[in-house]
This record gives sequence, structure tokens and C-alpha cells, in this order.
Amino acid sequence: MKIAEEMKPNPLLVKALTSLARIMPTWKLTPTPDIVDIAFRDPQVRDEVRSNPYTYKGRPRLQTSYQLYTASMHLEERLQEVSLPFIILHGEDDKVTDPSVSKVLYESARAADKTFKLYPGMWHSLSYGELPENLDTVFSDILEWLKDRVLARNAAFEEQRKIANDHNASDSKSINVKET
Repeated sequence: MKIAEEMKPNPLLVKALTSLARIMPTWKLTPTPDIVDIAFRDPQVRDEVRSNPYTYKGRPRLQTSYQLYTASMHLEERLQEVSLPFIILHGEDDKVTDPSVSKVLYESARAADKTFKLYPGMWHSLSYGELPENLDTVFSDILEWLKDRVLARNAAFEEQRKIANDHNASDSKSINVKET
């Protein structure tokens, strides 16, 4: 999605780095701040992320950054094409991704079944890195959203089965009437 304005480098720098990505794609020159401190609200989780040997801690490679940038711009241009049911969960105090784009997706998407939840005081990493009480809220909302759709789908399926059964029963009666 859209990159938060405070996370974007200067447009001239973007142009220069885009050109350099063609020449030196594996160089780690992308000027990005350390997002661990602004993505994970829980200090214990920040420590876990920093000490995890499998977590990449360096600057992104130029080609990686270029691909992420172009993909996010491409997605931003096509938000209105989203037609499947979806739920958007976003922390209001997110400094990594811009909460306003989640709102634009919600408003632009042509999907009839869509939900947007903006959590006051929450940060970027809603499913891992928020305070425990906030994690409970987020996961409860996800489960409730899924449950509502499963129940609605089951009700629709039951209605279809009932109609089909009623139709089959009326066909059987007409066959029996013809035979007598």
C-alpha cells in the first residue's frame, strides 16, 4: 500500500536511487530509518525482534526497495478494483504505513462486503508487537468478522439446500401423479 510520507525519502533521492538500482541492485543504500522502534509498541517484542538471528537488520537492497516502491504505487492506482470481501485493520498511530490509505482502500473498493477498523493508540504491528490487551481486541475482531461470514454463508447454503429439496419433493409428487 502507500508508504507513509515521513518514511519516504526526498523525491530527488528516489530518482537517483531508482537509477542506481539498475546498476547496483544488491547494494544496501536505501536510506530508511530503523522501523523496529516505530512498528512494535511492546518493548519486549522490540527486544525479541532485535535479538532474533533470522530477522534482517540491515538496510534494504536497492532493487528490493525499488520493487516495493513500484508495487505500492501500482496497488494505489488499482484500489477500486478490489471486489472480494475484506477487513482492514489499522493502528491509528501507525508511522510505518499511512492509515489514510487504508481508508482510501475502504472507500474506493467496489466490494460490497468490506470492513474498516482503525484502532486508536495502536501502532503498525497489530498481530505481534502490540500490548497484550490490544492483541486480544484485534484477534477478537478478526474472529468475529470471520464468524459472521461463515454463519452467513452457512445460512445461504441451508437456504439453497431447502429450495433444492422442496423442488425435488415437488418433482417427485408430479411424477407420482402422472403414474397413477
